[in-house]
Amino acid sequence: MTPATLLDPGAGKTRRAYVWAWARSHHDPHPGVVYEFCLGRGAQYPLAFLGGKGPPTHEPAWTGTLITDKYAAYNAVLDAKVYPQRKSAACAAHARRRFEELSRGGSSASAVAIEALRRWARIYHAEAAFAEMDDDERRQARQSVSKPLWEELEVWLKLQRTQVLDGTKIAEAIDYSLNAWAALTLHLDDGAVALDNNLIERQIKPWKLGAKNWLFAGSALAGQRAAVVMSLVQSAKLNGLDPWAYLRDVLARIHSHPSHRLEELLPHRWRPA
Repeated sequence: MTPATLLDPGAGKTRRAYVWAWARSHHDPHPGVVYEFCLGRGAQYPLAFLGGKGPPTHEPAWTGTLITDKYAAYNAVLDAKVYPQRKSAACAAHARRRFEELSRGGSSASAVAIEALRRWARIYHAEAAFAEMDDDERRQARQSVSKPLWEELEVWLKLQRTQVLDGTKIAEAIDYSLNAWAALTLHLDDGAVALDNNLIERQIKPWKLGAKNWLFAGSALAGQRAAVVMSLVQSAKLNGLDPWAYLRDVLARIHSHPSHRLEELLPHRWRPA
Protein backbone atom coordinates (compact mmCIF):
# COMPACT_ATOMS: atom_id res chain seq x y z
CA MET A 1 0.00 0.00 0.00
CA THR A 2 1.23 3.48 -0.83
CA PRO A 3 -0.28 6.96 -0.47
CA ALA A 4 -1.72 8.65 -3.56
CA THR A 5 -2.89 12.21 -4.02
CA LEU A 6 -6.52 12.78 -4.96
CA LEU A 7 -8.04 16.06 -6.13
CA ASP A 8 -10.85 17.26 -3.88
CA PRO A 9 -12.53 20.00 -5.96
CA GLY A 10 -15.20 20.83 -3.41
CA ALA A 11 -12.55 21.68 -0.85
CA GLY A 12 -10.32 23.44 -3.35
CA LYS A 13 -7.34 21.24 -2.51
CA THR A 14 -6.05 17.67 -2.66
CA ARG A 15 -6.46 14.87 -0.16
CA ARG A 16 -4.72 11.61 0.53
CA ALA A 17 -5.93 8.34 -0.97
CA TYR A 18 -4.18 4.96 -1.09
CA VAL A 19 -3.22 2.36 -3.65
CA TRP A 20 -3.37 -1.18 -2.31
CA ALA A 21 -1.37 -3.80 -4.20
CA TRP A 22 -2.06 -7.53 -4.29
CA ALA A 23 0.22 -9.99 -6.07
CA ARG A 24 0.74 -13.68 -6.52
CA SER A 25 3.87 -15.19 -5.05
CA HIS A 26 6.92 -14.93 -7.28
CA HIS A 27 6.99 -18.75 -7.08
CA ASP A 28 3.67 -18.82 -8.95
CA PRO A 29 4.10 -19.89 -12.61
CA HIS A 30 1.52 -17.27 -13.63
CA PRO A 31 2.52 -14.02 -11.91
CA GLY A 32 0.28 -11.01 -11.68
CA VAL A 33 -0.51 -7.92 -9.63
CA VAL A 34 -3.78 -6.10 -8.98
CA TYR A 35 -3.94 -2.52 -7.76
CA GLU A 36 -6.93 -1.02 -6.00
CA PHE A 37 -7.37 2.72 -5.60
CA CYS A 38 -9.05 3.36 -2.24
CA LEU A 39 -10.03 6.40 -0.21
CA GLY A 40 -8.57 5.00 3.01
CA ARG A 41 -6.31 2.44 4.60
CA GLY A 42 -8.69 0.74 7.02
CA ALA A 43 -9.59 -2.93 7.28
CA GLN A 44 -12.77 -2.48 5.23
CA TYR A 45 -10.74 -2.31 2.02
CA PRO A 46 -8.92 -5.67 2.25
CA LEU A 47 -12.11 -7.20 3.64
CA ALA A 48 -14.02 -6.08 0.57
CA PHE A 49 -11.27 -7.05 -1.86
CA LEU A 50 -10.81 -10.57 -0.51
CA GLY A 51 -14.41 -11.16 0.47
CA GLY A 52 -15.67 -12.44 -2.86
CA LYS A 53 -18.46 -11.06 -5.03
CA GLY A 54 -22.13 -11.84 -5.50
CA PRO A 55 -24.09 -11.94 -8.76
CA PRO A 56 -23.36 -11.98 -11.59
CA THR A 57 -19.86 -13.41 -11.06
CA HIS A 58 -20.49 -15.28 -7.80
CA GLU A 59 -16.79 -15.20 -6.95
CA PRO A 60 -16.02 -17.00 -3.67
CA ALA A 61 -14.08 -15.39 -0.85
CA TRP A 62 -10.34 -15.69 -1.29
CA THR A 63 -8.51 -18.54 0.47
CA GLY A 64 -4.79 -19.16 0.79
CA THR A 65 -1.72 -17.73 2.51
CA LEU A 66 -1.30 -13.96 2.73
CA ILE A 67 2.15 -12.49 3.38
CA THR A 68 1.94 -9.16 5.19
CA ASP A 69 4.03 -6.70 7.16
CA LYS A 70 1.78 -7.23 10.21
CA TYR A 71 -0.15 -4.00 9.58
CA ALA A 72 -3.19 -4.18 11.87
CA ALA A 73 -5.71 -3.71 9.05
CA TYR A 74 -4.94 -7.25 7.87
CA ASN A 75 -6.00 -8.79 11.18
CA ALA A 76 -9.66 -8.83 10.20
CA VAL A 77 -9.08 -10.66 6.92
CA LEU A 78 -6.84 -13.23 8.60
CA ASP A 79 -9.06 -14.02 11.57
CA ALA A 80 -8.82 -17.81 11.76
CA LYS A 81 -12.25 -18.10 13.41
CA VAL A 82 -13.94 -16.32 10.52
CA TYR A 83 -11.69 -17.51 7.69
CA PRO A 84 -10.28 -20.93 8.64
CA GLN A 85 -9.01 -21.47 5.06
CA ARG A 86 -6.68 -18.48 5.25
CA LYS A 87 -3.18 -18.45 6.69
CA SER A 88 -1.03 -15.54 7.78
CA ALA A 89 2.64 -15.40 6.82
CA ALA A 90 4.94 -12.60 7.95
CA CYS A 91 7.46 -10.85 5.73
CA ALA A 92 11.04 -11.74 6.66
CA ALA A 93 12.34 -8.57 5.01
CA HIS A 94 10.36 -6.39 7.42
CA ALA A 95 11.74 -8.29 10.40
CA ARG A 96 15.28 -8.11 9.05
CA ARG A 97 14.97 -4.39 8.25
CA ARG A 98 14.52 -3.53 11.90
CA PHE A 99 17.97 -4.93 12.64
CA GLU A 100 19.47 -3.33 9.55
CA GLU A 101 18.42 0.12 10.74
CA LEU A 102 20.21 -0.48 14.05
CA SER A 103 23.36 -1.81 12.38
CA ARG A 104 24.19 1.57 10.89
CA GLY A 105 25.96 4.41 12.65
CA GLY A 106 29.58 3.34 12.83
CA SER A 107 30.76 3.06 16.42
CA SER A 108 27.20 3.48 17.71
CA ALA A 109 25.86 0.56 15.69
CA SER A 110 24.33 -2.30 17.66
CA ALA A 111 26.55 -5.38 17.86
CA VAL A 112 23.44 -7.52 18.32
CA ALA A 113 21.91 -6.06 15.17
CA ILE A 114 25.09 -6.72 13.18
CA GLU A 115 25.16 -10.35 14.27
CA ALA A 116 21.44 -10.66 13.53
CA LEU A 117 22.09 -9.49 9.97
CA ARG A 118 24.74 -12.19 9.56
CA ARG A 119 22.19 -14.79 10.59
CA TRP A 120 19.53 -13.34 8.28
CA ALA A 121 22.10 -13.43 5.46
CA ARG A 122 22.53 -17.18 5.90
CA ILE A 123 18.77 -17.67 5.62
CA TYR A 124 18.53 -15.54 2.49
CA HIS A 125 21.57 -17.23 0.94
CA ALA A 126 19.93 -20.62 1.41
CA GLU A 127 16.62 -19.37 0.01
CA ALA A 128 18.35 -18.06 -3.12
CA ALA A 129 19.57 -21.56 -3.88
CA PHE A 130 15.97 -22.84 -3.96
CA ALA A 131 14.72 -20.29 -6.52
CA GLU A 132 14.47 -22.66 -9.50
CA MET A 133 12.95 -25.57 -7.58
CA ASP A 134 9.31 -26.57 -7.74
CA ASP A 135 7.19 -26.08 -4.64
CA ASP A 136 7.67 -29.56 -3.22
CA GLU A 137 11.42 -29.55 -3.81
CA ARG A 138 11.64 -26.12 -2.19
CA ARG A 139 9.70 -27.31 0.85
CA GLN A 140 12.04 -30.26 1.30
CA ALA A 141 15.11 -28.07 0.88
CA ARG A 142 13.80 -25.59 3.42
CA GLN A 143 13.15 -28.37 5.90
CA SER A 144 16.67 -29.73 5.63
CA VAL A 145 18.66 -26.51 5.16
CA SER A 146 16.66 -23.48 6.27
CA LYS A 147 14.76 -24.86 9.24
CA PRO A 148 17.93 -25.43 11.34
CA LEU A 149 19.01 -21.85 10.58
CA TRP A 150 15.66 -20.52 11.77
CA GLU A 151 15.80 -22.66 14.90
CA GLU A 152 19.28 -21.34 15.71
CA LEU A 153 18.11 -17.79 15.11
CA GLU A 154 15.16 -18.24 17.46
CA VAL A 155 17.35 -19.60 20.27
CA TRP A 156 19.86 -16.79 19.76
CA LEU A 157 17.18 -14.07 19.71
CA LYS A 158 15.62 -15.36 22.92
CA LEU A 159 19.02 -15.34 24.60
CA GLN A 160 19.76 -11.79 23.41
CA ARG A 161 16.36 -10.63 24.61
CA THR A 162 17.26 -11.55 28.18
CA GLN A 163 20.29 -9.28 27.96
CA VAL A 164 18.77 -6.07 26.57
CA LEU A 165 16.59 -3.51 28.32
CA ASP A 166 12.86 -3.27 27.74
CA GLY A 167 11.87 -0.28 25.64
CA THR A 168 15.11 -0.11 23.67
CA LYS A 169 15.16 -0.25 19.87
CA ILE A 170 17.02 -3.55 19.83
CA ALA A 171 14.46 -5.05 22.22
CA GLU A 172 11.68 -3.89 19.90
CA ALA A 173 13.44 -5.45 16.90
CA ILE A 174 13.84 -8.78 18.69
CA ASP A 175 10.26 -8.74 19.97
CA TYR A 176 8.91 -8.04 16.48
CA SER A 177 10.51 -11.25 15.17
CA LEU A 178 9.73 -13.45 18.18
CA ASN A 179 6.11 -12.31 18.41
CA ALA A 180 5.59 -13.13 14.72
CA TRP A 181 7.63 -16.33 14.75
CA ALA A 182 4.89 -18.74 13.64
CA ALA A 183 4.00 -16.47 10.72
CA LEU A 184 7.66 -15.83 9.85
CA THR A 185 8.40 -19.55 9.60
CA LEU A 186 5.17 -20.68 7.95
CA HIS A 187 6.96 -20.81 4.57
CA LEU A 188 9.10 -23.71 5.85
CA ASP A 189 6.08 -26.00 5.51
CA ASP A 190 4.83 -24.64 2.18
CA GLY A 191 7.16 -24.29 -0.79
CA ALA A 192 4.68 -22.05 -2.63
CA VAL A 193 4.95 -19.34 0.04
CA ALA A 194 7.65 -16.72 -0.46
CA LEU A 195 10.13 -15.75 2.24
CA ASP A 196 9.11 -12.10 2.08
CA ASN A 197 6.88 -9.70 0.17
CA ASN A 198 9.65 -7.80 -1.60
CA LEU A 199 7.87 -8.61 -4.85
CA ILE A 200 4.91 -6.46 -3.90
CA GLU A 201 7.19 -3.66 -2.74
CA ARG A 202 8.77 -3.63 -6.20
CA GLN A 203 5.33 -3.40 -7.75
CA ILE A 204 4.55 -0.35 -5.60
CA LYS A 205 7.56 1.57 -6.96
CA PRO A 206 5.93 2.56 -10.30
CA TRP A 207 3.26 4.43 -8.35
CA LYS A 208 5.83 6.25 -6.26
CA LEU A 209 7.85 7.20 -9.33
CA GLY A 210 4.80 8.13 -11.39
CA ALA A 211 3.37 10.39 -8.70
CA LYS A 212 6.09 12.91 -9.53
CA ASN A 213 4.75 13.11 -13.08
CA TRP A 214 0.98 12.94 -12.77
CA LEU A 215 0.81 14.75 -9.38
CA PHE A 216 -2.73 13.64 -8.48
CA ALA A 217 -5.80 11.69 -9.58
CA GLY A 218 -8.60 13.99 -10.74
CA SER A 219 -11.30 11.89 -9.07
CA ALA A 220 -11.81 8.59 -7.29
CA LEU A 221 -13.09 7.11 -10.57
CA ALA A 222 -9.98 8.32 -12.40
CA GLY A 223 -7.83 6.71 -9.72
CA GLN A 224 -9.70 3.43 -10.07
CA ARG A 225 -9.28 3.48 -13.84
CA ALA A 226 -5.57 4.20 -13.46
CA ALA A 227 -5.32 1.23 -11.10
CA VAL A 228 -6.89 -1.06 -13.72
CA VAL A 229 -4.49 0.10 -16.43
CA MET A 230 -1.49 -0.19 -14.12
CA SER A 231 -2.59 -3.69 -13.11
CA LEU A 232 -2.54 -4.77 -16.76
CA VAL A 233 0.77 -3.03 -17.54
CA GLN A 234 2.66 -4.38 -14.54
CA SER A 235 1.17 -7.87 -14.89
CA ALA A 236 2.25 -7.87 -18.52
CA LYS A 237 5.80 -7.04 -17.43
CA LEU A 238 5.74 -9.80 -14.81
CA ASN A 239 4.80 -12.27 -17.55
CA GLY A 240 7.64 -11.13 -19.79
CA LEU A 241 5.42 -9.24 -22.24
CA ASP A 242 5.95 -5.90 -23.95
CA PRO A 243 3.11 -3.84 -22.36
CA TRP A 244 2.68 -1.69 -25.48
CA ALA A 245 2.35 -4.69 -27.79
CA TYR A 246 0.02 -6.41 -25.34
CA LEU A 247 -2.33 -3.44 -24.87
CA ARG A 248 -2.34 -2.57 -28.59
CA ASP A 249 -3.39 -6.11 -29.47
CA VAL A 250 -6.03 -6.34 -26.74
CA LEU A 251 -7.59 -2.97 -27.58
CA ALA A 252 -7.79 -3.94 -31.24
CA ARG A 253 -9.52 -7.23 -30.44
CA ILE A 254 -11.69 -6.53 -27.44
CA HIS A 255 -14.67 -5.08 -29.32
CA SER A 256 -15.25 -8.40 -31.09
CA HIS A 257 -14.01 -10.75 -28.38
CA PRO A 258 -16.77 -12.79 -26.66
CA SER A 259 -17.54 -11.27 -23.27
CA HIS A 260 -17.65 -14.67 -21.59
CA ARG A 261 -14.05 -15.27 -22.69
CA LEU A 262 -12.49 -12.01 -21.50
CA GLU A 263 -10.15 -13.91 -19.18
CA GLU A 264 -8.29 -15.08 -22.29
CA LEU A 265 -7.02 -11.53 -22.68
CA LEU A 266 -5.45 -11.29 -19.24
CA PRO A 267 -1.64 -11.01 -19.36
CA HIS A 268 -0.92 -14.51 -18.08
CA ARG A 269 -3.27 -16.07 -20.64
CA TRP A 270 -2.89 -13.72 -23.61
CA ARG A 271 -1.66 -14.97 -26.95
CA PRO A 272 -1.12 -12.51 -29.83
CA ALA A 273 -3.67 -12.61 -32.63
